[in-house]
Amino acid sequence: MTSDKGALWRAVRPWIFPLVLLGGYEAYARRASALGSDALAPPSAALHALAGAAMDGSLWQATGFTLGTAALGLLVGAGLGTLLGIVLGLSRRAAGVSFLTVEVFRPVPSVALIPLAMLMFGFGLRMEVAIVAFATFWPLLLLVQAAVQQVEPRLLEVSRVLGLSRRERAWKIVLPAIVPRLFVALRLGVAVALVVAVTVEIAANPHGMGYAMMIAQQSFDPALMLAWLGWIGVVGVAVNALMLQLQRKVARRMGAVL
Repeated sequence: MTSDKGALWRAVRPWIFPLVLLGGYEAYARRASALGSDALAPPSAALHALAGAAMDGSLWQATGFTLGTAALGLLVGAGLGTLLGIVLGLSRRAAGVSFLTVEVFRPVPSVALIPLAMLMFGFGLRMEVAIVAFATFWPLLLLVQAAVQQVEPRLLEVSRVLGLSRRERAWKIVLPAIVPRLFVALRLGVAVALVVAVTVEIAANPHGMGYAMMIAQQSFDPALMLAWLGWIGVVGVAVNALMLQLQRKVARRMGAVL
């Protein structure tokens, strides 16, 4: 009985503070609305607006576009960043030659590329994918490079003794050794991809969840705007949970192999 109560308390405890905050905001927003303010909406009204968006299909259409562009941009940025990170991690000469280039381009804010991307690709999918890829490329590159440089030197010595080529060394020795850190980098990349995708939609791209939230704001519909804001948070939590689950599965498989 005591263990059941403890398990129930552990399950409920993370929800106490958020529910208290929502309850306080609900009361404050209702009072502000009663006083004539149209800038705030209670969470209950936002939930009703969210249900309406789900019923008319706009919720799923915008969510699908944002997640699709974020995934494509992450695929491009993370793929290139991982490959180049492995190369720079294995070759000190390549890392030295590329150091200045990386340090010049890495601090450039991804949203600063919106005007250039609009000139090159116009509005739509390609523009957003390009900016997300740029934003996710750099953290993956740096984290993978650092992970490769910290691989046990004796593993690399064994690969040289065995006469493995650079490609075989990267695929059979380096990549398995950096998988745990690679997943940490990918989780960071997923978060960056979603944030940048929504930011681009708010700033320039007339598609997706960010644009839907901007339309709600311009239409003076605070309930719908708050609904989109909350939904974006829910999507972010769900994506992160899926990445954690995938990381645990891969870790278990690697443990079983080892």
